[in-house]
Amino acid sequence: MDTQNILAPTQSDSRIPSHHFYQFYLGEHQNVRCRQLHAVGSTLGLLGLAQSIRKRSVKPLLKGIVAGYACAWVGHFFFEKNKPATFKYPLQSFQSDWKMYADFLCGKLSLTDPAKDRQD
Repeated sequence: MDTQNILAPTQSDSRIPSHHFYQFYLGEHQNVRCRQLHAVGSTLGLLGLAQSIRKRSVKPLLKGIVAGYACAWVGHFFFEKNKPATFKYPLQSFQSDWKMYADFLCGKLSLTDPAKDRQD
């Protein structure tokens, strides 16, 4: 994916169209290990949500959220070598992370080689 022409949104771009932000977001997730850690983190978040519903307790959800963000941040700091977009754009990043997770599950994005990403 060519991310050279995608400008990083500025702090004032709270209304940037989600498609454009998602392209920026994908540009921040080109390292395979970072992507894999995001997938693990999102899965842990979903497991926490399921457990929270099953047990009727908020505690598993909180643990899932913490585990999910921990995985993602390790991916960014140690593998991608950038700051997570969630620090500046928390809501757009949260939305984009779930879109990225769905794209992994649907096979649009690769967890082994970003060059294999499908542009539909």
